[in-house]
Amino acid sequence: MPGFALSALFAVAIASKAAFAQPDPADPTPLTDKHYAYPTGIPYQIDYNTAAIRGPQYGYNICNSTTQNQNSDCQTIMVNSIDDFCLWAPPQPNSTIGDTEAIEVGWCSKTGWGTRLIPAGTLTGVQVLKTSKYIQFAGFINQVNLDMASDDYGGELDPHGADLRGNPLGGLVYSNAFSGGNNGSYQQVNDWNSFIGGNQFCFTICDPSTSGSDQAAYCQNIYDRLGCTYNMPNNAQSGTFEVCEADLKTPVGIYVSGGVTMTYTQPYTGDVTPPYTPTVPQSSNCVTYQSAQLYSNLPTPTNAPAQTSSGSSHGASSASGTKSSSSPTSTANSAAAVGVSSVAGLLGTLFAVVFLS
Repeated sequence: MPGFALSALFAVAIASKAAFAQPDPADPTPLTDKHYAYPTGIPYQIDYNTAAIRGPQYGYNICNSTTQNQNSDCQTIMVNSIDDFCLWAPPQPNSTIGDTEAIEVGWCSKTGWGTRLIPAGTLTGVQVLKTSKYIQFAGFINQVNLDMASDDYGGELDPHGADLRGNPLGGLVYSNAFSGGNNGSYQQVNDWNSFIGGNQFCFTICDPSTSGSDQAAYCQNIYDRLGCTYNMPNNAQSGTFEVCEADLKTPVGIYVSGGVTMTYTQPYTGDVTPPYTPTVPQSSNCVTYQSAQLYSNLPTPTNAPAQTSSGSSHGASSASGTKSSSSPTSTANSAAAVGVSSVAGLLGTLFAVVFLS
């Protein structure tokens, strides 16, 4: 990606964060600036300040065999490989991401991390794109198995938010993917972002060793109304499980029109119609797997499908300061946009205004 295009994105990102995201005076250290060595340096909770505007933290960060069960409230997760990764999802059945984004817990595809396990049959297609700056996961899920209401189009989860304390509060992400899959070397991933809802998900972890500007570009969090389609372009297929090498994506919000590099700024209210169509990066050396090869010894799903009372999509809660989104533009063969409701988004915008006033 040309440097001038990245510079344009950084200018927008810095301006947006300066205008709409400020530390909570009672807990002023941003989540992205909190560093803990795995596993011995992690405290029981990293966001425990009861005087803060949101919180305290719902779950805990010390997770091990004693917390490994389907009621675990572990908020430390691993994102390692196609057969060993976690998602953020609600702790209570029939929930919406908009109502629970501050309290999501870890659901993982493999035992050993002290979290809940993703129930058997939940993952119905996964694509992993490995690049020089980040690793991107995208795919399809039966979201009711992850305590989500069946018609929830979800929203974004990231380590930022209006108060910079993240959603979920205190959520930590680690990976061995940037150390060659070395099981003894887990790095904290401070910049990541994720969307879940509409029976789809996407999750990007940025390489901690790359520059802060690269992490700001490829793990962007200010385009939360645009979903997976724009934030994490992919070719995930329902029924396909694959790992590919890939070129770098064009950072969300950057596009070329008439030979000129432009930057799109997401509105906080109203219709979201970006003036460009995202392009899925070129991939190569793809390796395909069968789900039975990847996911075994997982529990049977226990939650029956349910719908939200209004039957509408839901999004960022009023406590987060994140914005609204339109319904997803899903396609038959890719993990597409995950949307959030205009009502929740309006409340979130109002919260941001009050918080910053």
